[in-house]
Amino acid sequence: MRFVKFTLKGEHAFFKKPDVNSYIYFTYNQIHKVALLGMFGAILGYQGYESQKGKSYPEFYEKLKDLKLAIIPKNKYGIFPKKIQVFNNSVGYASFEQGGNLIVKEQWIENPEWDIYFAVIDEASEQLADFILKRKCIYIPYLGKNDHPADILNPISLEGVQIREEGITIHSLMPKNNIELESDCEEEEMEELLFRYEEELPIGLKENVNTYQLTKLIYTNQPIKESISPIYEVEGKNIILI
Repeated sequence: MRFVKFTLKGEHAFFKKPDVNSYIYFTYNQIHKVALLGMFGAILGYQGYESQKGKSYPEFYEKLKDLKLAIIPKNKYGIFPKKIQVFNNSVGYASFEQGGNLIVKEQWIENPEWDIYFAVIDEASEQLADFILKRKCIYIPYLGKNDHPADILNPISLEGVQIREEGITIHSLMPKNNIELESDCEEEEMEELLFRYEEELPIGLKENVNTYQLTKLIYTNQPIKESISPIYEVEGKNIILI
């Protein structure tokens, strides 16, 4: 199977959680599939949420929802540092307080970096591959919002093969419910400290209402015992597509 791989990074990123309180807007810890599809849609010039106009999905999601991709955090344990940023929104209609000034507090990811893989299997993914490999874009890609420009580096086309080995480590985020980890794995057997990161992340949109479909993803160096999802070896990395 053909894959396109590139490195995605930026100085900051913000992937807003919808279940936030009124004081601080929190971010997901990783770029998620819906955010990546939105970024790819911008690169290809597709329309977003505002132009949905009664359709089931925004244009970018309708065209790209079948894209299969893998995300590898380029951080040893999968967690990037975050910091609360405080700034003013003084457009006048931002707040009903005197002066119309709204104090905004957002949690930003600092210096995030991922390796992104996507499978080239249909017309939509072929077009995306062409744009990525030729470094073209219609709209500027960003990491969650337009305060955070995205750098897309070292795009390359690769061949991957499906493997069925047990006892291997998966290098990408993977759906927790689709895999079984080796229960008898001991840290003494590992070459490095055993770690595991889990988070519920968006993997899709619900029809018409655009709310997130969430699933628990896991990132770990613990070997797997079994996987329902196909495993691919690409350039020496074992990945599971979501």
